[in-house]
Amino acid sequence: MIKVMAEEWIVRVEGKDYGPADLETLREWKGEGRLLPTNPVRRLDGDSWTRAAEIDGLFEATAPPIQREHAASAAESVSSNEHPAAAQPRSLGSILAETVAIYRAGFFPFLGLTVLTVLPSLFGQFTARFINATPNVDVDLRTLVAALFSLCMFGLTLALWPIYIAGIQVLSSEIASGRRIGFFATLNQAVRFWPRVAALCLFVYGVFALLLLFGLFIAGFAALIGPSLAGVVLAFGLLVLQTWMFGRFFINVLFWQQTAVFEGRGVVDSLRASQALARSGRSLPWYRRPLWRGAFIASLWFAFVLAIAFAQEWPYLRQYFSDLMTTQDPQVLWQKMAAAQQAHGLDAAAIALRLMQRIFQPLLGIAFVVLYLDSKRDFEG
Repeated sequence: MIKVMAEEWIVRVEGKDYGPADLETLREWKGEGRLLPTNPVRRLDGDSWTRAAEIDGLFEATAPPIQREHAASAAESVSSNEHPAAAQPRSLGSILAETVAIYRAGFFPFLGLTVLTVLPSLFGQFTARFINATPNVDVDLRTLVAALFSLCMFGLTLALWPIYIAGIQVLSSEIASGRRIGFFATLNQAVRFWPRVAALCLFVYGVFALLLLFGLFIAGFAALIGPSLAGVVLAFGLLVLQTWMFGRFFINVLFWQQTAVFEGRGVVDSLRASQALARSGRSLPWYRRPLWRGAFIASLWFAFVLAIAFAQEWPYLRQYFSDLMTTQDPQVLWQKMAAAQQAHGLDAAAIALRLMQRIFQPLLGIAFVVLYLDSKRDFEG
């Protein structure tokens, strides 16, 4: 009698391989939160890697309607071709629709992740406004404690940001795979990625900050040299250089959050994998490539943020243009604007708009998770 051996798998988590493990062991790891649908796995006797979600019988939850439609359309596309790699990427509209569906399915956990970072920031801002509201008061113990508290809240917000980023990735991938996960389970998994995501945050946001400082340097340089033809040409050339560097770096780090969390890579490997995936799909039409889709998604979000910022500043801008038409002295105009800012005090409408922006901010992370999963499938194919 021939004994059939159970399938055994090797699992890669945070760059390390674990196993061999049979299906029952994998289910235990999944229940403990140690195995995600996006973790790379391979058979013990094989060399090709796939995702844990592809193992039959491991993640059996029913996918959301949009996921089922996508799976059906993908199956039809594959059946009509010799190789699965011939399947075409989803349309951008389908990616955006699935983004909204995932956000709606996990609204309260996403809201919990948002509140996690918003509350310390709000406490710090209220304390800072309290200090700024009394500029002529002598420095006493109360003022020093308020300043220290505001600084601590700012540091706490920075410390929680990598958990927020990792939590968005984990929650989005779980819902996309058809499995519901709670807020605390998401936090439990997201905390494990804190060191790697925090290091990448320092690098990615640090480089973007340096590029913005370079833009301020260009503006200062143009003001220093005056309105000469050579100065204008040089400043324009520097501006073009800054735009090119900004765009190139944006491309290279397009999927840094996803490669860091889903692929279990280190800091350098995450950036390399992000660059390779962002530049993939060269055989596709330009509008189907991950690069241009990512740029379009980011542009939609930036347009929304600019609209929020414009709505916040509209009362001041309206007053500014009104004063500009009636006041000829720039110093008097500046004094009027400063006085108007101080007299306005706490703006409830502006705070509400900023909160609305933060509540919808997970949509950006979800969209890049969906784009990553779609692009990764084609890239591996």
